[in-house]
Amino acid sequence: MLEIVLLAMVAAFLGLRLYSVLGRRAEQEEEPVPQRFESDEKPALRPTAAPVPTVAPRPVELEGVMPAVERALRDIASADGKFNLAQFLDGARGAYRMVLEAFWKGDRETLRELCDDDVYAGFIAAIDARDAAGETMDNTLIRIEETRIHSASLDGKTARIALLFVADIAAVTRDKDGNVIAGSLDDAIESRDVWTFSRNVSARDPNWLLDETDEG
Repeated sequence: MLEIVLLAMVAAFLGLRLYSVLGRRAEQEEEPVPQRFESDEKPALRPTAAPVPTVAPRPVELEGVMPAVERALRDIASADGKFNLAQFLDGARGAYRMVLEAFWKGDRETLRELCDDDVYAGFIAAIDARDAAGETMDNTLIRIEETRIHSASLDGKTARIALLFVADIAAVTRDKDGNVIAGSLDDAIESRDVWTFSRNVSARDPNWLLDETDEG
């Protein structure tokens, strides 16, 4: 009887020893134990690789733009939640081609849609003078080599963005009999124009109008 009691005590002692080792090991595998110098409130994170900081890339269209111009563009974007610079530049390039071709052809209706009153009046005066002389323009826009942001401003609700267009144009002027009196279709010339587009940012009409033209 005494031997059975001793064996039971030994078994209990061994069981406690096994639990103290295996039990603690299992707990350590399930729950990490805070190491020295680590906060008890927030366990330290140990990532396998250093995190890469996420920095919003600077739009390509803003490369080389003066800080004041960039601030003005951001002000315009803040005032007009639908403003997108890349889309604006695409639209401006299309407008540049359409306005030039309309002027060369004497298309007053298209010019009226794309230009403000002052610019429209200037184009119409030139077309009327050309018509009076019996001359026509047989010009072709070969390509737009470059479109660069020249300046920008937000004056109250009126946004203005000026762009420098560098383009190759084959220019020919003919007299009333169709004879070439200036230019050549074989030799394209480089044209540098600074055109300013404007828009009321609070208006429902999303279209920009050609507000000013100048040589670049």
